[in-house]
Amino acid sequence: MIGGLTLTPFDAAAILIVLAAALGYLNFRFLQLPSSIGLTIMGAVASLIVVVLDRLFPRAGLGHDVMRFIAGIDFHTTLMEGMLSFLLFAGALHVDWTEMARGRWPILVLSTIGVVLSTALVGGGFLLLARLIGFEVPAIWCFVFGALISPTDPVSVMGVLKRANVSPALEATVAGESLFNDGVGVVIFTILLVSALSGEPFSVAHGAELFAVEAGGGILLGLVIGWIAFRAMRSIDDYKVEVLISLAVVMGGYAIARPLHASGPVAMAVAGLIIGNAGVAHAMSDTTRDYLHKFWDLIDDILNTVLFLLIGLEVVTIPGDLRLLVLGVAAIPLALLARAISVVLPLRAIRPRYHYGPVAPVTLIWGGLRGGISIALALGLPEGPQRSVILAATYVVVLFSVIVQGGTIKRVLEHLTAKDSTS
Repeated sequence: MIGGLTLTPFDAAAILIVLAAALGYLNFRFLQLPSSIGLTIMGAVASLIVVVLDRLFPRAGLGHDVMRFIAGIDFHTTLMEGMLSFLLFAGALHVDWTEMARGRWPILVLSTIGVVLSTALVGGGFLLLARLIGFEVPAIWCFVFGALISPTDPVSVMGVLKRANVSPALEATVAGESLFNDGVGVVIFTILLVSALSGEPFSVAHGAELFAVEAGGGILLGLVIGWIAFRAMRSIDDYKVEVLISLAVVMGGYAIARPLHASGPVAMAVAGLIIGNAGVAHAMSDTTRDYLHKFWDLIDDILNTVLFLLIGLEVVTIPGDLRLLVLGVAAIPLALLARAISVVLPLRAIRPRYHYGPVAPVTLIWGGLRGGISIALALGLPEGPQRSVILAATYVVVLFSVIVQGGTIKRVLEHLTAKDSTS
């Protein structure tokens, strides 16, 4: 409810789209920053303006209304049962599986063992930092934070790689790892969140069993629905129907994943790879291919515009406690260190077989941007004393990742590539 008016889901969506369109126009017209960076900065500035106006005119209740608006969005349901399926499918459509197959072992190791290792490192470190600063956060909730902050955002990563001059094999490896670590990260996050809400001690054996069932079921489901869609597309030549089939794969496939206890995000990544490679190459005309890519590019841009806008607006929902800011800033080097360890150790283990040179680790570490998915998972946490702590830390880490890492990665990669070519 804002100003005495009750907002429907359509009203909320309309407000977000109008804000995103307006800020997107201003960014393109004046700032000309990459959309993720520009929208995040402008969203943060807009939220700070709301905070200042709320301090100057407390009777207007502007800040309270904005908080109620953001709090009224069911982020967990919106992300887990909506946005995430579209985002991962759209991202997978553009990954070349021929190039990705060359780096299949790095992708597999980094998106599984790497995510688990990062979750453990961030969770343990965050527990120590929180206690040091004065927050009594239960250990299981610290590992929930580790799970939601460990996956990298495939859209942000691929957007960066398109602007940087890296090899196709490295680009496919980074994109593939980012794509699948989202699905794996969401599975780990869900398992840990269930344990945190139940209050029962976390069992590694039970967690590993649930992980195998969800991830394995997601791969199998993605293969099945991707193959069915491929066969259907190959048997006709009508771009409207074929685009509709791709939409049915995402919505229908994700809907049946839950009752099957399969991971919907993993299923969408696999199905997107099949349609984006085999489907595009062997089942579509040039016209259909063009419409399919344009349709999913538009869906992708709209959803990410809204998510990055919400990253900026989220600051309004965080309590005004200076310790939260200190904890968030302290979590930045923790997340970077955990990412570095979870990348370098697996790459060293398989180094005799894969030689990427110095560019790959830096690309994976500094280019491992956190984005809208981490924010949405944090916003979807249930109310409780630990929510504001995790939310504040997530906001600061993502803001740093999008603005600082996203804004400098191109120059970093260009410097490394030039240095590598002259040596």
